[in-house]
Amino acid sequence: MIHPTAIIESGARIAADVEIGPFCTVGAGVTIGSGTRLVSHVVICGTTTIGSGNTIYPFASLGLPSPDLKYKGEPATLEVGDNNVIRESVTMHIGTGAGGGKTVVGNGNLLMPGTHVAHDCIVGNNTIIANYVQLAGHVHIADNVTIGGLSGIHQYVRVGTHAIIGGHTAVDHDVPPYANVSGRRAALKGLNLVGLRRRGFEKTLIKELDIAYDTLFDETIDDLPLMERAKNLKRDSKSPEVTALADFVLNTQRGVTGYDDE
Repeated sequence: MIHPTAIIESGARIAADVEIGPFCTVGAGVTIGSGTRLVSHVVICGTTTIGSGNTIYPFASLGLPSPDLKYKGEPATLEVGDNNVIRESVTMHIGTGAGGGKTVVGNGNLLMPGTHVAHDCIVGNNTIIANYVQLAGHVHIADNVTIGGLSGIHQYVRVGTHAIIGGHTAVDHDVPPYANVSGRRAALKGLNLVGLRRRGFEKTLIKELDIAYDTLFDETIDDLPLMERAKNLKRDSKSPEVTALADFVLNTQRGVTGYDDE
C-alpha cells in the first residue's frame, strides 16, 4: 500500500507488499524488498537497496550523499539488509570512492532515534545502536555489538564482535571483541560478561577469554609490547574465539582501547 501523499520517482523498484506511509519520498535508484514498511515522512534516495522486513520510522533519511569534501559524486551505494528497525531521524549516507563505494548495514539491527551511519561504514548483524550514536566515516561494527546512547565513534575505528560500549563514550581506538568499554574517553573495563552470558557462551570459554584479556591488556604481568603479546596469544590459542581476538589486535591500524586509555 502506498499512501497518496507519498512521492515515488519513476524507476524505483518496490515489492508488491511494501507499505509506504504519508509524505514519504522514494528516489528513482531505490530498491525496497518485501514486507518493508515506511511509517511516514521517510526519505530514501540515491542508489539504495533496502531488504525485506524492515520498519523505518518518521524522518529517517537514507541514501543521501556524503558530506565528505573528497566526495565528488562518483557512483556509490547504500545497502541495508533484512529485518532492521530504523527509528526516527536516523541518517545513513552512501559510500565514497575512497572507501570502496558503499555503506552497508546488515540484518536484524536496531538503530534508535538520531543514529548516524556515515559514508563507507560497515555495520554487521544483530547490533543495538542507541539514541544519537554517531558513526563517523569508514567505521566497522561487527555482529552482536551494543553501543550506548550519545556515543561517538571516530573514523576508521573497528568495534569487535560481542563488544559493548557504554553511553556518552568517545571512541577513537579499536574496541576488541567481547570487550566492555566506557568513559568520557573510552577505556577498557574488562569482558562484556553480561552480554556473553546472555548469548549462551559456555563458562569455560568465558574463562579462556578472561585469561586472554589478562594476557593482552594487563601490563602488570609483563612488559612485552601489545603486538608481541598478541602474537604469543595466537600461537598458544586453543579456541577460535581467542585466535580471532589476537588477530583483531594484530590487524589494528588505530591502536586498541586498553585499561589505561581514559
